[in-house]
Amino acid sequence: MAIGLLIALVAIVLFVILLVRYSIRVVREYQRMVLFRLGRMVGTRGPGLVLLIPIVDRPVMVDLREQFLEIPKQTAITEDNATIAIDFIIFTRVVDAIQSVIQVQYFAGAAQNIAATTLRSVVGDMNLDDVLSKREQMNETLRSKLDDVTERWGVKVTNVEVREIIPPPQVQEAMTRQMSAERTRRAVVTEATGTKQAAITVAEGQKQSAILQAEGFSLALGKIFEVAQGVDANTMSLQYLEALKQIGASPSTKFVLPMELANLLSSVTGQAVQSFAGQGNGKRG
Repeated sequence: MAIGLLIALVAIVLFVILLVRYSIRVVREYQRMVLFRLGRMVGTRGPGLVLLIPIVDRPVMVDLREQFLEIPKQTAITEDNATIAIDFIIFTRVVDAIQSVIQVQYFAGAAQNIAATTLRSVVGDMNLDDVLSKREQMNETLRSKLDDVTERWGVKVTNVEVREIIPPPQVQEAMTRQMSAERTRRAVVTEATGTKQAAITVAEGQKQSAILQAEGFSLALGKIFEVAQGVDANTMSLQYLEALKQIGASPSTKFVLPMELANLLSSVTGQAVQSFAGQGNGKRG
């Protein structure tokens, strides 16, 4: 008897726990509960504490936060018949919790199929150059078209980002050659600019060197002229005679004498005559 009562008490406790478990729910701030009672939708609940009728009520939780859906690589044909592969990401956010539960069974799968179809439609209206160069325009077109479809599901497409575009192999080779040519061109331009700057620097240095040499030569000439003005005729004559002495000591038999030598000799002779005349007058006196 006691054992049977204990089992009954345990069963009652378990029933109460299960009743509380299924009767009380906590809905977070970023969630909404779509409530079905006996199969009929009776509205949304939350956020906060929500009381349910066990067995009668069936809740469906909906996340209102922005979510992303990765669309695997899709093959599409451009307007100019180029086959490309594209993969992209769709960012979505539930704006109507009831419609997102009632209108679509599995949103991720439905959105993936719609995205693939929409991508082929958008790419088919663009040529390859536009697909490669106008990615932002393609993103906005995809977002607008997808949003038109998902709007009836209570879901808004907030953004679409194309991650990778793989063009045909021949186009990739052409792009590689173009990039290589562009890098070569930039290298040539950089080298030419460097050579030009180096030549300008060298020329500027040579110019400054020539100016300094000219200034130095000018200063030297000025100094020589200044010294020459202070040298009298006698000193110059002695220098000439010293030079003639050295020439006379040379073994050469032919000498080339400057025309100024006659004037020098005349001057020396005149000075010598005056000197002897002066000595004679001194003796007679």
